[in-house]
Amino acid sequence: MLRALWPCAALVLTLYPARALTPTQDGRHDFDFEIGNWKTHLRRLQHPLSGSTKWVEYDGTSVIRKILGGKANLVELNVDGPAGHIEGLSLRLYNPDSRQWSLNFASIAGGVLTPPVYGEFKEGRGEFYGSDTLGSRAILVRFVITRLESDSTRFEQSFSDDGGKTWEVNWVATDTRIKE
Repeated sequence: MLRALWPCAALVLTLYPARALTPTQDGRHDFDFEIGNWKTHLRRLQHPLSGSTKWVEYDGTSVIRKILGGKANLVELNVDGPAGHIEGLSLRLYNPDSRQWSLNFASIAGGVLTPPVYGEFKEGRGEFYGSDTLGSRAILVRFVITRLESDSTRFEQSFSDDGGKTWEVNWVATDTRIKE
């Protein structure tokens, strides 16, 4: 299995190369805009990388809070829709040496953390890449976070099973801040 993932890891490094860092660059506050309570609308492709175009929709909430002195944050997702219930947790950890984040997700249904995606924000857009499996196939994962307005954010996940030549979007969430 590890041999199958080496090409994927090499591609991730090619797609997301290391960059020269200056001592003033610090991304530990990249997610500060998102701390708080959000109304979440989620669209999920029911069967990714199968040729299917059937999407299912969910509505609910996301709660995001800083932990570990701001070097990490925790997202609690709770949504319902005709296809069922999704309850998940995302642990986002900041690495001050690489100045990058790792995003780690677990759903209550699976009970384990998925392999992390790694990346950073540039000009307000976060891009994160990693390797995973879908069934028995090795895949690449891309996760993009875009701040639409001061009180609205879009999250988009895509999979690639051809080494990153093509990407299929399979998860789109739009969060709108709940006014306190």
